[in-house]
Amino acid sequence: MRWLKGWLAAALLWPLITFVASAQEEQWPVAAGTPQSLRFSPLPEIHSGNAANLKLAFSFPLGLRHGEESATLVVGDTLYFVTSFPNYLYALDLAKSGTVKWKFDPRPDPASQGVACCDSVNRGPAFAGGKVVFNTLDGQTIAVDAGTGKEVWRAKLANIKIGETLTMAPLIAADKVLVGNSGGEFGVRGWLAALNLSDGKLAWKAWSTGPDKDVLIGPLFQPFYSQDRGQDLGTRTWPTGRWKQGGGNVWGWVSYDPQTKLVYYGTGNPGPWNPDQRPGDNKWTSGVFARDVATGQARWFYQWSPHDLYDHDGINENILIDRDWKGQPRKLLLHPGRNGYMYVLDRITGQVLSAKAFVYINSSKGVDLKTGKLIANPEKRTQTGKTIYDICPTASGAKDWEPSAYSPRTNLVYIPHANLCMDELGLEASFIPGTPYIGAVVRQKQGRGNYRGAVTAWDLPGEKIRWEVHEDLPVWSGALVTAGDVVFYGTLDGWFKALDAKSGKLLWKYHTDSGIIGQPVAYKGPDGHEYVAILSGIGGWIGQLLSNHLDIRDKTASNGMATAVPDLPLKSKTGGKLYVFRLR
Repeated sequence: MRWLKGWLAAALLWPLITFVASAQEEQWPVAAGTPQSLRFSPLPEIHSGNAANLKLAFSFPLGLRHGEESATLVVGDTLYFVTSFPNYLYALDLAKSGTVKWKFDPRPDPASQGVACCDSVNRGPAFAGGKVVFNTLDGQTIAVDAGTGKEVWRAKLANIKIGETLTMAPLIAADKVLVGNSGGEFGVRGWLAALNLSDGKLAWKAWSTGPDKDVLIGPLFQPFYSQDRGQDLGTRTWPTGRWKQGGGNVWGWVSYDPQTKLVYYGTGNPGPWNPDQRPGDNKWTSGVFARDVATGQARWFYQWSPHDLYDHDGINENILIDRDWKGQPRKLLLHPGRNGYMYVLDRITGQVLSAKAFVYINSSKGVDLKTGKLIANPEKRTQTGKTIYDICPTASGAKDWEPSAYSPRTNLVYIPHANLCMDELGLEASFIPGTPYIGAVVRQKQGRGNYRGAVTAWDLPGEKIRWEVHEDLPVWSGALVTAGDVVFYGTLDGWFKALDAKSGKLLWKYHTDSGIIGQPVAYKGPDGHEYVAILSGIGGWIGQLLSNHLDIRDKTASNGMATAVPDLPLKSKTGGKLYVFRLR
């Protein structure tokens, strides 16, 4: 058994070792910190005993008034980030208190703002091989020389004329740049593309709906569950031709396991929202794919929400860890789902090992671990021409895009999320390219309890909540956890907070100029000290009530967010600024 204990110890430490080995040069080279998406920093200087002494080191105003969701990257003594439209890429000199080294203006088409469903956001760049790669709202992926800010290559991937945009943070895995499209609310067919890092040329493209040849399903495809086996399920589980406007967009997070050379990513909701117009399981939407990074060939698929009724995209983060599960070493995939379940999968086979609720759920009755199927609640099934009341969680999900963090020290997953429910009326949707294709009227509202958001610490081996901190407003920022056992996140009313990772105790907070929907990161500065950075700037689906100047009196504004946060204009304001903190 000695070999097993040794293997397990190495497996547990592998993500941390990988991170530390590259920390001197590539401290935070991708939006999630590492390709495994832990959002864990190995820096211990800021800890639960001194976090109260954090002070502002420097700030950098952006001069923009839309949602700022970008993570900041840190490579050497340079910090990089992408703004909301017009998607400026900045390089700041950390040795000179954040002065601008260079700024790259991609000059995207202004018309793209009109087909961005949920504000003109951008979730950040990625770094590898001396290049910074990022996406623009109008559908371009661009590589820039990290030292000079000069363009290296540019690839046009999306078509705004049909409602297609790019908002996700690319992931660089091996020698590939992985990019997916947005546009599910416009009837856009989803895909994930792999570009060569060297020249930007297309290596492969995998569609989320359609025949097997389009989805890159071949002899290597071995899903764990029987309902995902069969020929051309990407067409046969749809009414004739409906898969062509079927959604399944890849606008969230991509993770990569360099040992198995597999990429993992979620697919978005099927279109339209009205399920009566698309009977069937609607493969391969609202699920997760495992693919070979070199060829794109699918290895397995699992569908979180077959025949999705509630806009419960499957795009949330997939955290890859190697550790013991029920006494057996496993390669795990952790997924806090939009449908409200905290999933644990074997990422080699796609088998669901655990699926427990981390919020109140009445839209379904659990997950059958034998079949892998979500157990529907017929009382909450949405219908054409009828309003169904009090569906929990809401259309934006138990959590929207905001990413969780995992600490190998505490073995907890820190989940930022909402506590919202909804009333939904199904309507007949007509498909016109480049226009909304939804088929539902939604009014979102506060869920159970006197709060609308929370940060939940999920006990992974115990399969339960360890602790939870409630917030008045939904939590729409990402989370960060550090080796100092501190959890960082932001709130819609502008507070940047630090919690004790073991207890949830509030250690420190700082009020910024706008609401926070960004992604905190930690890095070691040129002076050897630990810093924490966050972008402030309200927007996105929930914040576009402010950033897009929507009328709060329209209760369906922003797909029902006006009823969920009617007080948001009183508690926040638009703005955009980078904040960086350190101990004093």
